[in-house]
Amino acid sequence: MIGKILKTMRRKNNLSQEQIGKLIGYARNTVSQYETETLQPDFATIEKIANECGYEILFYNKELNETLTTKNINRKEI
Repeated sequence: MIGKILKTMRRKNNLSQEQIGKLIGYARNTVSQYETETLQPDFATIEKIANECGYEILFYNKELNETLTTKNINRKEI
């Protein structure tokens, strides 16, 4: 599932696997493996790709109607 999302974000920004790889510091082959889900990226890598493509990762709590992002979490909450 995450591979499809990464690929969609990359394509919507008209970036090749090589271009996004250079932006995040990985080889084209690694990006390809993430997109085909042969290799699973860690959260930090997913966040790097999202940020380079203009996306932000959100966590939504339906019960509390609360949204958290990596940018709005206070250090003391971790």
